[in-house]
Amino acid sequence: MGVASDGFASGWRAKIAALRESRKLVLVIVAIALLLDNMLLTTVVPIIPEFLYDIRHPDAPLSMSLEDITLPPPSPTPYCPCLQQNTSLVQNETQHLNLTVQREERHQELIHETVAVGVMFASKALVQLLANPFVGPLTHKIGYSVPMFTGFILMFLSTLIFAFGRSYSVLFIARALQGIGSSCSSVSGMGMLAERYPDDKERGNAMGIALGGLALGVLIGPPFGGLMYEFVGKTAPFLMLSALALGDGLLQLMILQPGVVRQESDPPSLKALVCDPYILIAAGAITFANVGIAMLEPSLPIWMADTMEARRWQQGVAFLPASICYLIGTNLFGPLGHKMGRWLAACSGLIIIGLCLILIPMARKLEHLIIPNAGLGFAIGMVDSSMMPELGFLVDIRHAAVYGSVYAIGDTAFCLGYAVGPALSGALMNSIGFEWMLVIIAVLNFGYAPCLLFLRSPPARDEKQSLIISDKSSVRYVSYQNEEEE
Repeated sequence: MGVASDGFASGWRAKIAALRESRKLVLVIVAIALLLDNMLLTTVVPIIPEFLYDIRHPDAPLSMSLEDITLPPPSPTPYCPCLQQNTSLVQNETQHLNLTVQREERHQELIHETVAVGVMFASKALVQLLANPFVGPLTHKIGYSVPMFTGFILMFLSTLIFAFGRSYSVLFIARALQGIGSSCSSVSGMGMLAERYPDDKERGNAMGIALGGLALGVLIGPPFGGLMYEFVGKTAPFLMLSALALGDGLLQLMILQPGVVRQESDPPSLKALVCDPYILIAAGAITFANVGIAMLEPSLPIWMADTMEARRWQQGVAFLPASICYLIGTNLFGPLGHKMGRWLAACSGLIIIGLCLILIPMARKLEHLIIPNAGLGFAIGMVDSSMMPELGFLVDIRHAAVYGSVYAIGDTAFCLGYAVGPALSGALMNSIGFEWMLVIIAVLNFGYAPCLLFLRSPPARDEKQSLIISDKSSVRYVSYQNEEEE
């Protein structure tokens, strides 16, 4: 009996050990972490603008129509047949004038609200941008699992603060705290995948799937936040996210077993990577691809409320086509980008992004936003799923195969778009308007697209390393497979 139980226990331990060595489970953990992070990132999009407006205007919330908050009619005067008709006309004109004045006042309030919302949305990306240069080199010293688990803890705390925060300053802190957690999760997650998938083609497929998790979070977040806020309230969506985050943390504890793991090879310095022009071109493509959608996050819901009188759920659903097509684009161009050339996929994506940004301000109904938002999401997926594995490839052929710092640069490029976009959107809407703001970003995308030609055939550091990378059955890949089989 004791022998049987010992055999069962040893067999169970062997299965757990096999699960911990599985590359696919690591991919699932990274994808879930990116999903939850970006679900929290976008759940607030339809919630925070209206929530902050209602805090400042408790007697006239945004959900209340202007007709319901017009001034009450004047007190009745004694009846006089000769004056009755004139009095009625004067009252109608006065009510119409009050409605016009209040509509203009609300319009100006919404424009000013964009500035505060934009700063809050940008705080997450700005803090993440500042944290990345520290997290990247840290993964070289202690490995990827400890920063990954730290990211979960910080995201869990941020979600709870969002759930119960009732002031701008508290919500601002929650958004900034999420930035540190996102830095830990994104940098260590992408570095972990690059290490576990040394073959360039398989790495592209794996990162496409992981970015699909990111896309799914972006897909679910806005409609989830808008619908829950409309029908349940502000606290409920964030409590649900915190419960999902807790499950991801338990999975990390079981599979990754966070602990210090030192890198065997000498990592390239962050300075050397930043000075590499090819890495900068790839990172710049990520920035320009995402700055447009980053500008839309705080400004589009307010623009829709102002021009279309859109309700909460409509403001959230407006991002749904972009999210769905981003999910399609990342999964499609993970493998397809390797076949057609990642430089070409990213170049085409930037051009499509520019065209879609020009079309968005032409919309006058919610239905008009479907095609440009769908094209925008698909094109961003083309760029992200092509340039993320390209960063790992560039490190392989031009530096040493240690990935923490290069994905710190990639994540910084991503965050730069989400820091600059929301921060500038309010000021640009105030000065030049929503339409011209998007036209300028479109022109910048058109101008940057030809730079991707330099990534068509990037030079390797030396001939030996070039041969190792170009061979699809590389020595590093075969060695990893043999270790996994054993």
